[in-house]
Amino acid sequence: MAFADLKKKSGSFANLTKEIEKMSSGGKKVDERFWKPQVDKSGNGFAVIRFLPESEGADLPWAQVWSHAFQGPGGWYIENSLTTLGQKDPVSALNSSLWNSGNESDKDIARKQKRKLSYYSNIYVVKDPLNPENEGKVFLYKYGKRIFDKIMAKMQPNENDYDPEPAFNPFDLWKGADFKLKIKQVAGYWNYDDSSFTTPNVLGSFDDAKLEEIYTSTHDLASFTAADQFKTYEELDARLKSVLGPKTAAMQIDESLEDESEGRGSFNAPDITPTAPAWTEQVSTSTSGTDEDDTLSYFAKLAEEE
Repeated sequence: MAFADLKKKSGSFANLTKEIEKMSSGGKKVDERFWKPQVDKSGNGFAVIRFLPESEGADLPWAQVWSHAFQGPGGWYIENSLTTLGQKDPVSALNSSLWNSGNESDKDIARKQKRKLSYYSNIYVVKDPLNPENEGKVFLYKYGKRIFDKIMAKMQPNENDYDPEPAFNPFDLWKGADFKLKIKQVAGYWNYDDSSFTTPNVLGSFDDAKLEEIYTSTHDLASFTAADQFKTYEELDARLKSVLGPKTAAMQIDESLEDESEGRGSFNAPDITPTAPAWTEQVSTSTSGTDEDDTLSYFAKLAEEE
């Protein structure tokens, strides 16, 4: 790089930041298809995005994936859960036996090893103050249950409200709405409670030609739940025993988990990575009140089914 160019780029280190991200992910190339929300030095973040409709031939504008991420004596267990596909999973079976043992210490272990729910959708970035180069582009966005609940609240508003708002589809190009994503730090974790949808309108006030261009730029979501994204039960069971030890043989118990919270921090890293994502360490040592309620509900249901 010429000295003159070096001076022009003084103060900018975006490329260096990307390289650091690659290093932190074990050298794995950053997936440029994903958009990642960013926060400032105070831990606050803001962006405006638009959820996009399902691609041609797809049934839903999102993909739903369950996964596990926890650490044992033999290392990290970071795997997609077969329950995503409606199949039995060794970690879920083990957690069931731990919870039903009657020991509080076993329940604590089950809580730390419970599933995490993630969603994948296509989005159009309307405004990204910290990374304006992302504006006007289509990306994949990985998010959790709390944001998904806000989407569902617009599609199925509470009829018991005093003045319920009319239902609308946030994924609609013409009658959907922009999503104002607001991130703040609460007890050291990212919190999205202040995020909200705007009034329904045509995306960007664009004409149909521009909307079609955006729509045809969306990514295939089916790949996230494809068979090649999941290991077999036997492979997962072997990995689980390697991480926790030979005495943790999983029981053959069918299960259907209740909803769980989305976890902590940023959720845009791929589900299966060579190193543990930032949020996993925090989840392994802390459980929010909402997580606790969901866990109790889930295991209570399992006990009733036995």
